[in-house]
Amino acid sequence: MSLEDRTIIITGGTSGIGEGCTRHFAELGAKVVTSSIQRKVGKEVQQELRAAGHDVTFLYADVRNEEEIVALIEKTIDLHGRIDGVCSNAGTWIEGTVEDFDDGQWDLVMGVNVRGNFLLAKHVVPVFREQGEGVMLITTSTAAYVGFPAHALYCASKAALVALIRCLTKDHGGYMRCVGICPGTIDTPMLAASAEGFDQPLDELYAEVAEKIPVKRLGTPVDVAKAAAFLLSDDAGFVAGSSVFLEGGTLALPPW
Repeated sequence: MSLEDRTIIITGGTSGIGEGCTRHFAELGAKVVTSSIQRKVGKEVQQELRAAGHDVTFLYADVRNEEEIVALIEKTIDLHGRIDGVCSNAGTWIEGTVEDFDDGQWDLVMGVNVRGNFLLAKHVVPVFREQGEGVMLITTSTAAYVGFPAHALYCASKAALVALIRCLTKDHGGYMRCVGICPGTIDTPMLAASAEGFDQPLDELYAEVAEKIPVKRLGTPVDVAKAAAFLLSDDAGFVAGSSVFLEGGTLALPPW
């Protein structure tokens, strides 16, 4: 498995899973263009990784904004001449049942999680077609397959990505490989935010959750990054149209 000298774009690349991918891909020798709406953090990550000898560039981009997606792709090509892979990781969540959401919440979650992936695919597909090859890796979630309590909008957005991955595979096979990755319970800032409001300390809550996971721990961003690196590499050349689970065995649990 190798990402040596591969040009990889990462969205949502400065926090949680995205930051883990930024760091891991850089360590594997990739030319990483990482993006997010966290401008200050992005510049800090860029400076740190460049100081360590890695080829990392941060570019600001809100995946809901088509002009910024176009600029992200064009600037990457200007920098490196091509794009070998896209790690589409930008995502957000809102807690609530179908009775709770409003138009603003719908626009945010569907805008980032679904529209963002449509826009990225829309503008990277022509690049891959011209090159004759390329990989798009989309971060979906076990929430696409499990009805998480009071997460109706988030689960629906992630399920939409599973279908999108299949459509991209059917429509653009031969020059683009598309695959998904489905993390489970991963220790990220988003997970911590979802745990707000519980009466017990976060470390105690995490310990209880970890005990219920068959591998007896939460996942880490590096766990996901290692699998993502494989899926973006030539070693995964026969993996297409499917979504790979990284959930520590959670889906094997019975409902009692």
